[in-house]
Amino acid sequence: MIRHLRGPKGLIAQTWRQLPFFLWLVALWMLLWGQFTVIAFLTGLVAAILVTRVFRLPPVELSGRVNLWYGLVFVLAFLGALVKGSLLVAWQVVNPRRYPGVAVIAVPLATNDELILAHTAVTASLIPGSLVIDIDRDESVLYLHVIGVSSDADVEAQRRQVQRWERRIVRAVGSRAQLAQVTPARTGQAEAKEASR
Repeated sequence: MIRHLRGPKGLIAQTWRQLPFFLWLVALWMLLWGQFTVIAFLTGLVAAILVTRVFRLPPVELSGRVNLWYGLVFVLAFLGALVKGSLLVAWQVVNPRRYPGVAVIAVPLATNDELILAHTAVTASLIPGSLVIDIDRDESVLYLHVIGVSSDADVEAQRRQVQRWERRIVRAVGSRAQLAQVTPARTGQAEAKEASR
């Protein structure tokens, strides 16, 4: 149960609780514009203030758990995926001998938290070669349009990659309950691999 404090202490507590979300909005703004400059930061700051103050969105209940190590792992893996995805898409464009296959795939997620769902969808869309085209919030399923697939194995690899992003996000900022939800999924996949060998 969350107690709402009044006065300066309540404002400080609320600001501290919402700070990661606020900073994520600024970072998202900079990623969307593809610029990491002071101007992009300042305009992102203005946009985040507008979103959080003018439009009066309902407060986002964060887990209160941040793992800096897994946050760093997520950022490094994301930067690597950006480079790899850009190179793959560029190669598919300039390679005249092979038409890159396309597919629309459904990716069921292990958690049903809307914030984790949104983070996973944004991450998958920012990586070149895939784009989220629909989200089933009730069932926690992302529908992605992907390029560069030519077999069922490629489709399954894309699906596993998005589920890996979800696990990384949950490890970095998810609650302990969400962490427990993604851990059995990983164990089950490992067992399925062992059974198929």
